[in-house]
Amino acid sequence: MQVTTDQFKRCNLVTVTGRIDSNTTPQLFKVFDSIIAENRFKIVFDMGGVEFISSAGLRVLINTQKTCKRWNRGELVLANVTQKIYQVMDLAGFISMFKFYDSVVEAVGNF
Repeated sequence: MQVTTDQFKRCNLVTVTGRIDSNTTPQLFKVFDSIIAENRFKIVFDMGGVEFISSAGLRVLINTQKTCKRWNRGELVLANVTQKIYQVMDLAGFISMFKFYDSVVEAVGNF
């Protein structure tokens, strides 16, 4: 898994390519945690390159979303989610917890 981050004026962009599984989830958690530690709670997660996400990866997304939304500080939005990943999230019942965007530009423009 490869993770890249960009900081914009209103939000942060996290882009992942590869698999999000139990081996790579700690790395993703550290990335989100470091952004939140800087008091930046508006995060766009570009999932266009994600091939697979495990339950551990979904837990990281849920925990990050809860932290970002606490006291109405921000939120984690998802961009470029593939149909396969969307179906996994739908099956797990997580669709209502996130906003989905077809492109990074739309997601960043949301903030």
